[in-house]
Amino acid sequence: MIKSIEITALAKSAEDFGLLVQLFDLLGLRKGFAGENKNARSTEFFPLEAKLQLLYQKKNEPGVDITLMISDPDTAVALVTRHGFLVVADHSGPEHSHLIRHFDIDLPGGTRVRAIATKVLENTVDTDHLALEGSLNASGKAFALVVSRFNSFITERLLAGTIDGLVRCGVRLHKDIKIVRVPGAFEIPSAARSLAETKKYDAIVCLGCLLRGDTAHYDVIVNEVARGIGQSAQETGVPHAFGVLTCETLEQAIDRAGLKMGNKGFEAALAAVEMANLKAVVGGRSSVVSKGQKRKSPPTRKKSNQ
Repeated sequence: MIKSIEITALAKSAEDFGLLVQLFDLLGLRKGFAGENKNARSTEFFPLEAKLQLLYQKKNEPGVDITLMISDPDTAVALVTRHGFLVVADHSGPEHSHLIRHFDIDLPGGTRVRAIATKVLENTVDTDHLALEGSLNASGKAFALVVSRFNSFITERLLAGTIDGLVRCGVRLHKDIKIVRVPGAFEIPSAARSLAETKKYDAIVCLGCLLRGDTAHYDVIVNEVARGIGQSAQETGVPHAFGVLTCETLEQAIDRAGLKMGNKGFEAALAAVEMANLKAVVGGRSSVVSKGQKRKSPPTRKKSNQ
């Protein structure tokens, strides 16, 4: 039985290879091992979901070398265009009969990449189209990052990953990001709450690293930090992204700060952007309902003379 499949995409030139690495990274694919020998260069990427599709095209179309399935075509087009990629075709339309939207990117060496987003049909068991979601477009939004100085060997790498994620989503580095450092993880909730109460930021990203020791100190701090961050988010109404590592060993923390397990700071940044946009979407819908459909007040009972 086949238990795993590895699909290799070939770049047509060295320049295209570098641009593809940049493009895949830009679209959120987690990067893995990268290597080079006298015959080839390679970089692994890991999508959140994967499937193998067999396709036969009935009509002759320009050759496409790499096909990517995406979930947010509007944000993807904005990102690749902003970073200088050439979008040569964008096939989409508002009609319900247009089931698929796709756009092509041509690279200088001749490699063509196609990104496809499938629309959801009515009367289907897939209910994703019924859900409200926040996009990953952070243009015009402001974020505060609370970083613990304790275990800075790890937290500074989390910070770098967070900034990378925010900038990729359209945040202006020196205008829309505020970095606040605190002594340790225990102080993160207090600083996060103070920042949230200013109402200047669309989301707060909390970054820290806790490693288990020989005493119960670890458990006490972990519980208080998690409770404090959650309470701050609930009571202020400002989304808080939890980027505090709680690891048994230093090796586990290193793996989660940019090695085998990715960078949890980058993931926290994406969560912050999505939640900031989700709040705007939910708030926008609520305001539309309140303006366009004024709720009727419940009828008052007439006073009885009895």
